Formats: sequence, C-alpha cells, structure tokens
Amino acid sequence: MSPDTLSTPVVETAKTPDRAQSRAQAARRRKAIVFAVRVLLLVAFLGLWELLSRTKVIDPFNFSMPSKIWDQIWTWVTHGTALGSLGEQIWYTLYEALLGWVIGVITGVVFGIALGRISFLADVLGPFIKVLNSIPRIVLAPIFLIWFGLGPSSKVASAVVLVFFPVFFNAFQGAREVDRNLVANARILGASDRRVTLQVVIPSATSWIFTSLHVSFGFALIGAIVGEYIGATKGIGLLVSQSQNTFNPAGVYAAMVILAVVALAAEGLLTFAERRIFRWKQTGSDS
Repeated sequence: MSPDTLSTPVVETAKTPDRAQSRAQAARRRKAIVFAVRVLLLVAFLGLWELLSRTKVIDPFNFSMPSKIWDQIWTWVTHGTALGSLGEQIWYTLYEALLGWVIGVITGVVFGIALGRISFLADVLGPFIKVLNSIPRIVLAPIFLIWFGLGPSSKVASAVVLVFFPVFFNAFQGAREVDRNLVANARILGASDRRVTLQVVIPSATSWIFTSLHVSFGFALIGAIVGEYIGATKGIGLLVSQSQNTFNPAGVYAAMVILAVVALAAEGLLTFAERRIFRWKQTGSDS
C-alpha cells in the first residue's frame, strides 16, 4: 500500500470538522444579523411613532406615543393598578388562558384522534362539529358570562372553545395521515387497536398536534381577554376596558404590550419543548 493511499483518509477527516465548524459559524452569523435587523426595525418603528406623535402628524390622544406607554407600564409595575398589583392581573389572565388551553388541547386531541380512528364516529359527529365550528366563537363570550358569572369560569370556557377546534382538526388530520404500512405491520405483529392508537397513531400525529399548539395558546389568551373585557373583576382585559372608559390610550397600548410579551414567552417555551421532543428530526435533517 502506497504512502499516498494512507494519507488520503487523514485529509478527509481533517476537512470534515472544518466544514461543520464553518457551517456552525455561518449559522451563528446569520442569527446575529437577523436579530440585529429585528432590533433596528423595532427601534425605527418606535422612533417614527414617537416623532409623528410629538410633531402631531398623528393625533397623540388617539395613538399615544411609546414614551407614554412605557411610563404607564412603569407606573403599573411600581405603584400597581386600580385593580391591584400588575403581577396579580397578569397571573389572573394567564391562569384563565392556561386552564382553558389545557382543557381545549386535551379534548381536541382526544376527539380528533377518536374521530380520525373511528370512521363511524366521524360520520355521526362530523356535521355537528362543522356547524359548531362555523359559529363565530367570540360571540359566545357574553353567553358564557350569563351562564358562569364574572369569575374565571366564563373566561376559561371562552378559551376552551377557541382552542378546541384548531387542535381537533390537526389531531384528526394527523390520525388520518398515519402511514398505513406502519398500522398494517403493527397489526401483523399482534398489536391491538388500543396499542396501535397509543404506539403508532398518536406518535405519528404529534407533529400535527404541536403545529396547532403554537396558534391555540394565542387563541386562549384572546378568549380570556375578550371575556375579561366584557365583564370581570380582575385581569388584563379589564385593564383594557378601564383604560378605554377613562380615555387613556396609553393604558390600552400598555396592556397590549404586556399581552404580547406573555404570548412571546409562551411561544418560546412551546418552541423549546418541540425542539426537545423532535430532536431526532433535526438530527436527521443535519445528516
């Protein structure tokens, strides 16, 4: 065997780490650029908003300005709100949204998988689900308020009906899109219907379900906020309503900023959980 033949693998293995390292550096550089551009766009938007309001190109009473919005948030943080501390209002809304989200996700997944697996149930219940889905669910909030009162139950119910349908349809479609060869192989190996559902169908539909979770938590927040806006004793939605009634646009925008931060934090947690669960997909795509 010649010396040239022996040296070839060494060169190959030396190039591989360098290529991977350069790809990682390029990815980090791109992330840094994307983050910088996002920050610049946000700063430019806020600066333009502030300038137009101060020069009265836009009405500062109706549109407020970022500095006043920040002052309102700082006042709520340091001195609290008329309803109590700001943290209490955030937790009250978050509790209603989280509880409604959990209930909506569980019921949506159970019904979606069940109807996706059992054609008879899909044929019987399908028209009813389509009718219920066609109803504008926001208009149910006043009905829930009449049924359950000003407490958190009416807001949880509003969140549930908003979360249920996107999760249900994704779980239903995920159950229908399962590879039939996997199901057939599981049955050949002696798996019962329950084991096929638990060990084949649900894992295959997980990516469909996670797709709906990102959107559905925002729907849960909307349900809680709309319910609080219509009638409540605490919560960010009630802060919006009070700010509107007292002609305080900075308070309305401040509440919207707080909700955006909460929604972004929840989205980050869901993305982190999804990456941990579907790490095998990233590994497969990298290879």
